[in-house]
Amino acid sequence: MADESVRRPTLAIVGATGAVGTVMLSLLDERPDIWGEIRLIASARSAGRTLRVRGQDVVVQALAPEVFDGVDIAMFDVPDEVSAQWAPVAAERGAIAVDNSGAFRMDADVPLIVPEVNADALADTPRGIIANPNCTTLSMIVAVGALHREFGLESLFATSYQAASGAGQAGIDALYDQLAAVGGRRDLGQTAGDVRKALGEDALGPFPAPLALNVVPWAGSLKDGGWSSEELKIRNESRKILGMPGLRVSATCVRVPVITTHAVAVHARFARPVSAAEARAVLAGAPGVAVVDDPAAGEFPTPADVVGTDPTWVGRIRQSPDDPNEVALFVCGDNLRKGAALNTLQIAETLVGRGLR
Repeated sequence: MADESVRRPTLAIVGATGAVGTVMLSLLDERPDIWGEIRLIASARSAGRTLRVRGQDVVVQALAPEVFDGVDIAMFDVPDEVSAQWAPVAAERGAIAVDNSGAFRMDADVPLIVPEVNADALADTPRGIIANPNCTTLSMIVAVGALHREFGLESLFATSYQAASGAGQAGIDALYDQLAAVGGRRDLGQTAGDVRKALGEDALGPFPAPLALNVVPWAGSLKDGGWSSEELKIRNESRKILGMPGLRVSATCVRVPVITTHAVAVHARFARPVSAAEARAVLAGAPGVAVVDDPAAGEFPTPADVVGTDPTWVGRIRQSPDDPNEVALFVCGDNLRKGAALNTLQIAETLVGRGLR
């Protein structure tokens, strides 16, 4: 029996009314009950709303310095500029801030954490802030990290197939609107521009081209050399999480007409030969990984199978026919759960388990 005289930590969720915040609240009902008070924090326009958390009605508070007083861990899911301003405030008030935005990921004094891969990095948090990786990186790094521990990663090539929800609610709405506009029209897709003309430019939403009946080889903003910001996140974040600043990484990010769950085709080269059977065995025993890999029976992970689940799902595991040190695999992960809310919560749970609060 737990000792009720021991004070349980206070948790704050900043951005509690958003898409990822909503998932965080549902996860609290599913995960171990280790928390004492849970505070819900959001913008002034959402303050005063009542949300259900672990069977209790909790009133949402407006973001202000004093809401962090007495908080042990504050989980942030807000835009970069809001995290950049308020995560340091939470830390100054004595909380450890676990941030899901991109504001601190590449800060040398902020660890970038995936608990299954580099939980030991939590021992050094000089700013009192911990960063959560980008959801696409998270979709693959749990599996890649497990293989790296066993075989020694040398290079990584990835092509992502990213869901519309990665572009926020605007991406979800745009895809639904586009699907409604083109649904059942067999005359579309026969010549270049048919879908674009049918939808009109106003229906593109946050995407540079139609997403319905299409794939768009672009996610993020333009960076040097023609790379997108999403592609550079995969490179830079993988290097930091694995502690390999010189790791050779190349990524191409593609947006696909899926609502939720990112997929990544991975080609990874290791320091020694790796058979498909060896890779499969390591992945099957890795925490946070589920293997579904029987192509003869049509069994491999797809976003429709994976959405709403917690693990990183892996299939299509193959040794390269040209390089015995290279393994190819296909990875799927729910970008709103493990890709955002769950990893943030796992970091917080790990901190509590280690007494770091």
